[in-house]
Amino acid sequence: MSTFRDLKIWQKAMILVTKIYFKTTNFPKEEIYGLTSQIKTSSISIPSNIAEGYGRKGKKDYLKFLNISMSSLFELQTQIEIAFNLKFLSKNDFDEIFDSTREIERMLSSFIKKIEG
Repeated sequence: MSTFRDLKIWQKAMILVTKIYFKTTNFPKEEIYGLTSQIKTSSISIPSNIAEGYGRKGKKDYLKFLNISMSSLFELQTQIEIAFNLKFLSKNDFDEIFDSTREIERMLSSFIKKIEG
């Protein structure tokens, strides 16, 4: 593997960020600095920390950033559920995003276990 861009988990996380940006465009304008911003920030954090960890020296640093990525993923899952409860997301949109986060969660969990050895 020559770059973090080759990691399937990073690729899936990048697709998720794109979905998030498209799905939040119709959120209420008063949420632009609230929930909308939080959702975008946590989604961006997932592939960003995977990439940053990849660039670090040593397994301990790599695992630290992968765990931050996992934390951001859980944060995102909570935030999209809030958005769904507030009817900012349709059931279909929520399900699509949540299913993507669960897939990434499983992949990230497996990847962390693999790195831990």
